[in-house]
Amino acid sequence: MVKIAAVVDSACLIGLERIGRLDLLPALLEPIFAPPAVNREFGSTAAWVRVERPVDVGMVAALRLLVDPGESEAIALAYEKGVRIILDDRKAREVAQRLGVAVTGTVGLLLKAKQEGVIPEVRPLLDALDANQFRIGAALRAEALRLAGESI
Repeated sequence: MVKIAAVVDSACLIGLERIGRLDLLPALLEPIFAPPAVNREFGSTAAWVRVERPVDVGMVAALRLLVDPGESEAIALAYEKGVRIILDDRKAREVAQRLGVAVTGTVGLLLKAKQEGVIPEVRPLLDALDANQFRIGAALRAEALRLAGESI
């Protein structure tokens, strides 16, 4: 399996922690970066997360006009490093994509985990996320199950 570098936002960290599956991140990604604002929002630092501050404070300030502090720092850091960002908020995803940053969401990570044989099924994790107030739209859930080859 080829691991890719990525910057993570707090939503992914919080969602996976709630269902006891933070282990999926280092299984699929390396290195994993998080800016200080994401680290604060998450509330702790996993040993495999490299906390780094984005260099371009002007970019962070501009992004803060559009998205929250963690997302603004994460987008700026991913842009600076030229790596993928793990991001779930729709508006923040659009902002990152406009900057040319590749975006994957938590559900996309679950699909990758199944594809790589890290997990046998996506459905139980989608159910667990839903049970823990991690919002996944019906259309996204149906598409994820279709892509995973799991009946809807």
